[in-house]
Amino acid sequence: MFTKETPQDTFFLKKNTINCKGKLLNLDELHVMGILNLTPDSFFDGASHTNEKLVLEKVQKMLDDGATFIDVGGYSSRPGAADVSEAEELSRVLPVVELLLREFPEILISIDTFRSQVAAKCIEAGAAMINDISAGELDAQMFKTVKALQVPYVMMHMQGTPQNMQQNPVYENVTLEVLQYFVNKINQLNQLGVNDIIIDPGFGFGKTVEHNYELLNHLEDLRITELPVLVGFSRKSMINKVLHTTPKEALNGTSVLNTLALSKGANILRVHDVLEAKQAIELYKKMKA
Repeated sequence: MFTKETPQDTFFLKKNTINCKGKLLNLDELHVMGILNLTPDSFFDGASHTNEKLVLEKVQKMLDDGATFIDVGGYSSRPGAADVSEAEELSRVLPVVELLLREFPEILISIDTFRSQVAAKCIEAGAAMINDISAGELDAQMFKTVKALQVPYVMMHMQGTPQNMQQNPVYENVTLEVLQYFVNKINQLNQLGVNDIIIDPGFGFGKTVEHNYELLNHLEDLRITELPVLVGFSRKSMINKVLHTTPKEALNGTSVLNTLALSKGANILRVHDVLEAKQAIELYKKMKA
């Protein structure tokens, strides 16, 4: 959809590294982000990570399997999910952030929240990154908070809110509109002095199945931003509606889409199944060697 640009033609400088707690990570090397849901109503693994023993076992396995980041979330963003208060969300995630840092001092925790105060308290406790599904749209203080905290920021595209995003998503050109959305957000953040930014096109968030696959087909167009790209397909309905599977049966479909995304420039795979994502990366890297 966009012509390939020479370096002097692009509006942005390439940014392939982020600073996480003093560690400079090269995202061109490709990474896996393991999902740790602390919600009772997650679409796939709700209520499975609600005690310390299960949490530590799950995280240990993800780290052993090769996860660079562990994404801790206490607010379910599945379509139609119930809203929860900020206090409830914080009560779910903050003790776990503290637990993980005690048990795994070198862990890089991403806090999955759209609330600036939840993000701030978790970063103060030792989390390394903020993963915001709303790119600041659901909390006007988020961008200023990111600036103050000076941590990497993952911002995702979503049309609407988790409660209404799948009711009737409409685009004239989904890829162009997502790209324009990011261009505007990047400019806002850069003006604030925020530079460690990762973009997530938001597969399944305010998009039909057709929108999702059109966006995946043109994922390389996001390279014009010169920022690392995170993708999250893990066991989502965009797989199940095509293959007529359930989330429990969607690991193979997840691996296929992850591999396609890698071929189109994705830098981070956000997944429930770290080992299989890491294997997809290793095979892709071997092909490109």
